[in-house]
Amino acid sequence: MAGFGDPRMQTVDASGLRLGIVGARWHADLIDHMIERAKSAAEACGVTDVVVHRVAGAVELPVVAQALARQCDAVVALGVVIKGETEHFEYVCDSVTTGLTRIALDESIPVAHGVLTVHSLGQARDRAGLEDSIEDKGWQSTVAALDAALVLRDLSKP
Repeated sequence: MAGFGDPRMQTVDASGLRLGIVGARWHADLIDHMIERAKSAAEACGVTDVVVHRVAGAVELPVVAQALARQCDAVVALGVVIKGETEHFEYVCDSVTTGLTRIALDESIPVAHGVLTVHSLGQARDRAGLEDSIEDKGWQSTVAALDAALVLRDLSKP
């Protein structure tokens, strides 16, 4: 989200769902907080079955998200990728986005893209759900994934 047009997502009753969270270790201070916000969102939505795993960096998120998608009703991937002076940023962002999208479609499980792709550490902090942040991607990504899981569950009913 760009900080405007926010759908003001309300919590949903996702009791009984299992949530998987995978977070990168790069920018651990921000990701640790985002994971806590994701867990708080899950709790606010009535989810008690939450599994959390960590990986080295953003590129490793999709493979673990795929494993979680095979065990969970929804998955949240959290990371921070900050643009540097090389093309590496574009490759990483494209790889992660394509991977997470493919997993969601292949596994028919919501995989929330809570990976901050930003130009500066300040922009990341603005989106990490800190006390002075303008956005809370850990919370928003989790509620979005759980909301989509409930829609998919309803669609599977005869």
